[in-house]
Amino acid sequence: VPGEPNISYICSRYYRAPELIFGVTEYTTAIDMWSIGCVMAELLLGHPLFPGESGVDQLVEIIKILGTPTREEIKCMNPNYTEFKFPQIKAHPWHKLFHKQLPPEAVDLVSRLLQYSPKLRCTALEALAHPFFDDLRVPDLSLPNGRPLPSLFNFTAQELAGASTELRQRLVPEHART
Repeated sequence: VPGEPNISYICSRYYRAPELIFGVTEYTTAIDMWSIGCVMAELLLGHPLFPGESGVDQLVEIIKILGTPTREEIKCMNPNYTEFKFPQIKAHPWHKLFHKQLPPEAVDLVSRLLQYSPKLRCTALEALAHPFFDDLRVPDLSLPNGRPLPSLFNFTAQELAGASTELRQRLVPEHART
């Protein structure tokens, strides 16, 4: 709820969004999208992406992959830390982090979820509309055992309330629109 402070010590460390490490107490579901990015990266890699042993070490692990946050990114995470000095580290290219045989769409989705700025991260609907999930939008797709998939596109009006027409069209395939 905007204006009501929350606790910043939330979420398992390996999946904790950087703004939480910075101690922000007003946050959005963007912290959950960061966690989803961490879990997805871990599934693709076979090990945690950011295995920090403390809050500070966690931030170091994030910086080793994403590079040093810019002043603007720090401001987005917690405006109280804009004068904090970090060592200048270049971002590690995502394509070098993951196995070459992984679909580029998987790597792209992870990169969109793991953004320093909470406002730049994919929302849940944007993530679901990402090309990584396009195979699920194929008409008459079935499970490996031949059974049909459960209904995947029966979103409520409330769930789609903030989605643009373009996002809705990417999210829900034509064959599933009513």
